[in-house]
Amino acid sequence: MTLQPFHLAFPVHDLAAARAFYGGLLGCGEGRSSDHWIDFDLRGHQIVAHLDPAAKPAGVTNPVDGHDVPVPHFGVVLEWDDWHALAERLKVAGVRFGIEPYVRFKGQAGEQATMFFRDPSGNALEFKAFRDIGQLFATD
Repeated sequence: MTLQPFHLAFPVHDLAAARAFYGGLLGCGEGRSSDHWIDFDLRGHQIVAHLDPAAKPAGVTNPVDGHDVPVPHFGVVLEWDDWHALAERLKVAGVRFGIEPYVRFKGQAGEQATMFFRDPSGNALEFKAFRDIGQLFATD
């Protein structure tokens, strides 16, 4: 099965900060842009930061594996080694984690490495990885 790229548009309060975070820190290539938005290539997916000077992060969370997971959030499922490299790069850059990198659901269906952090506008991101990608949708 070939995955098609998804498209996600989200608000940011500062395009320069979004460019530094997504383009610089996360290494997303930049596509088209204007004074009001920037297209980024997030591992083959099109995410678009749209300027909203009044953008505020949502404060809702749901409990998952003993942690308060922010809702909404978005991210990518990475290869195991890529996830660890990103976690290290974020730590070195001083990114504050909402949920520190760890392995959740240990020994259960869907065991995965995960981490949560926010962009400069407060949008929540989750990056995760599976040793066995076949566990992505596993139930029990």
